[in-house]
Formats: sequence, C-alpha cells, structure tokens
Amino acid sequence: MKKLFFSVFLVVILVAGFGKSMKAQSLYFCEDVDESGSPKNPSSTFNIPSAGGYFYFLVKLPYAINCSYVNYKIYKVDYSGSETYNTTINQDGMSNNWTWFYKKVTFYETGTYKIYLKDCNGETLTSETVQINLQ
Repeated sequence: MKKLFFSVFLVVILVAGFGKSMKAQSLYFCEDVDESGSPKNPSSTFNIPSAGGYFYFLVKLPYAINCSYVNYKIYKVDYSGSETYNTTINQDGMSNNWTWFYKKVTFYETGTYKIYLKDCNGETLTSETVQINLQ
C-alpha cells in the first residue's frame, strides 16, 4: 500500500511540475525580435566591441502583464557565483494586455550578468544569466 501511495504521489508531483513548466515566464537574449515576438538568434553569450554592444531582452509570458512598466534588475556575477548589483533598466509605456515585449539593452563591460525581471508590484517574474565577452 505504501508503494502504491508513493507511486501516485510521484506521478502527481511530476504532472504538476510539467504543467507548471509549460506555462513558465521566459526571458530570452537575442539579436532581434520579429513582429510575432519570436527571438532572432537567441543566445546566452554575446560578443561586443570594446566600445559596447547591444542585444535585446525578450520577455514571453503565459498571461497578460497587467502592468504599465517593468524593471530589469541587473547583477554582475563573479567567479564564485556572488551577485553584485549593477543597474536597473526601466521599461515603461506598456499595455496591460501584453503577453510579450522586448527592450534593446547596451552593455559596455564583459562578464557574467544575472537579470531579474520585476513587475510593477515588485514581484520577480523570471530571471536568466547572460555572458558578455569582447569581440
């Protein structure tokens, strides 16, 4: 009986976890965004010139944002994995019913960066890491 209960419990956990991942918020880093909201040349590593270089942050949500702005909190990650606050980039002028949006962002320094997307209520929607190298 315990084995049956444990098996059912595992199946429920796996199904619940799979369903959740199907509706996850996503933050992509890409060279451009097409008119349907698909990333062009997405990557987690970008090579920039010494004068700086840009790419796009593309956010895709399984629901309407219901906010007029979001913030991208950017932290630099050192070799040990510790995060140091770098800057905040605001994106305003959004429509409450948007399910995807993007922002052109320029970087001037190499390194590993962790980006946290915060909604207008200060809630973290998603986060991702990007590596910036010199060309």
